[in-house]
Amino acid sequence: MPSSASPPVSLASLQTDLANSHARNTRLVTQIRRLERRLSELMGKQAWRESGLGAPADHEELQRQVTRLEQMNTELTAQLEERDAELEAARAANRELTRALNQRESAGR
Repeated sequence: MPSSASPPVSLASLQTDLANSHARNTRLVTQIRRLERRLSELMGKQAWRESGLGAPADHEELQRQVTRLEQMNTELTAQLEERDAELEAARAANRELTRALNQRESAGR
């Protein structure tokens, strides 16, 4: 025997409850996806730091530093090649002067 104290359930009230449940479910799914994405980002950053490679933002700075160092290496290599050429020219001149000096001494005897 049904209790007369409980209100009768109508089709409209059940449909409203169902619509509200669907809306709440949609909001919860959206929130869960957002939280999963955020958790994934945080775990990725943590794994990056723990790997010893540094934070992702440091990667860009390191890349700029690598580029600067590569450019500096190219410039220093060019300077070294130029100085090697100058040194070779100085050695050749020294050999020529030594040869000329030795010939002069030989001729003077």
